[in-house]
Amino acid sequence: MQDITGDRGVLKEVIRAGAGEIVPQDASVLVKYSGYLEYMDKPFDTNWYRRNPRLMKLGEEITLQGMEVGLLTMKKGESARFLFTPSYAYGALGCPPLIPPNATVLFEMELLDFLDSAECDKFFVLTTEQQDTFPLQQVLKVANTEREFGNYLFRQKRFMDARERYKRASSILCRRPSSGDEQCQIDAAKLLVFLNLSFTYLKLERPVRALTYGEKALEIDERNAKALFRCGQACLSLTEYEKARDFLVRAQKEQPFNHDINNELKKLARCELSKIKPIRYKISLNHRELTRCSRVQVEFSCYRDYMDKEKEMCCRMFAPLSFSPVEPEIKCFCRCGLQENPLHTSRAPPPRWSKKNMFREVLQYADAEKRERREWREIERRGSKGNQDFVKDATERMIKVME
Repeated sequence: MQDITGDRGVLKEVIRAGAGEIVPQDASVLVKYSGYLEYMDKPFDTNWYRRNPRLMKLGEEITLQGMEVGLLTMKKGESARFLFTPSYAYGALGCPPLIPPNATVLFEMELLDFLDSAECDKFFVLTTEQQDTFPLQQVLKVANTEREFGNYLFRQKRFMDARERYKRASSILCRRPSSGDEQCQIDAAKLLVFLNLSFTYLKLERPVRALTYGEKALEIDERNAKALFRCGQACLSLTEYEKARDFLVRAQKEQPFNHDINNELKKLARCELSKIKPIRYKISLNHRELTRCSRVQVEFSCYRDYMDKEKEMCCRMFAPLSFSPVEPEIKCFCRCGLQENPLHTSRAPPPRWSKKNMFREVLQYADAEKRERREWREIERRGSKGNQDFVKDATERMIKVME
């Protein structure tokens, strides 16, 4: 193992080499790590299984001296194994109950990414006049660091904090006076920031601001597919379907096989279809109102015939039982209540019915009721079919008119 400190206090073994620059002082690092004690298979401390590890600042949130010394020798994407003596780890006292006194620990670390946030912090402490004196490359580096910091916060779904980082980057880029080649570099950096701001405002459900920054991005590059796509999403959220279609079709022309753009066009088509639905419902409702009137008339006539037949059958069935020579009139019970029987108003006894004739009358009534039900179902079927044909014809006419 390689001796980093010269006193064999921190030994390093590279597992996988990284690329790029070495981590600077006071940087914010995104690192996965696991710490092991001697003769132990399970780590006493690890963040390896977290989906989104936390961004930590050297010197503030990473307090283990050996870990900070090891990170300052690493590059982005590098994976290494470190051995820390007690003086670079937890000291003579340890950290009971997990870490015993004078413990030598082994750490496995993988540097996912880092941000030189120290330079950004120093830059934003200065006044506006002092910031303008910085060279362009340093300003672009600060803006890019702020944007990457915002990207990290965005991935953590901290959209408000991400927006503040993006706006800080936008402020220093928009304020920078330039000309010629410098303007091209600034426009390229501003384009990325405006796109990120547009997407962030969409996540914050503020489509007006998202559309504003999308249009600013289009002022820099009018054929940028991502800017057209963001403007289309914002217009769709604002229910401005014509503008949304214009932006999305232009974006699809730039990237025909982009799934997100094609899916957004499908979503737009569904929204436009739902806008036509109230008109279709109104047309079908008018036809349904006309059909309902005829149905009510047919239903009322059927019900009236049904009540007349039931009344007549009840009179025939109960007239012999309720016959009395003293009463002047014969009354019968039916479903409608107690009513006078106009068929038997005299004192003469009505003709008596045998059980055979009575059951025959009941069967005849049941057959008549079944026939009426069949006729009513046939009327409903014809009305429903006619309603469907009417709605279909009206819909086709509406689509032709809209085209």
